[in-house]
Amino acid sequence: MKTLTVATTRPREVVDLTDRVNALVREAGFRAGLCHLLLLHTTAALTLADLDPGTDLDLLDAFTEMVPKLRYRHPHNPAHVPNHILSALVGTSLTLPVSDGRLVLGIWQRVVLIEFEGPRRRDLAVTFVPSAL
Repeated sequence: MKTLTVATTRPREVVDLTDRVNALVREAGFRAGLCHLLLLHTTAALTLADLDPGTDLDLLDAFTEMVPKLRYRHPHNPAHVPNHILSALVGTSLTLPVSDGRLVLGIWQRVVLIEFEGPRRRDLAVTFVPSAL
């Protein structure tokens, strides 16, 4: 298992991890199989996204509107419950195929971390599952 650490810089942001994950794939000498990413936090998320200019802000605006303004009961800090909900809705893991030593992605797809409560240091566990062929 490898670890990838990401330092976010804003309260909410979208961080492109594609090149960093591909670099880990290369450094591991991994040629074919699956790459699993697990974000070890509950107020951020992982997904695939198109990152045309402004799309990151569109994603953040849409996510913010998805969670209702309720009176949350979280004992630690009710103010960040919406961020826990967004993390759970978007998800904290991805499993992607690897071929010829690179992630297999569509032409516009990028691996992104979505920060809902930064700035923070975010850690990802990265595992490789070799192809049986």
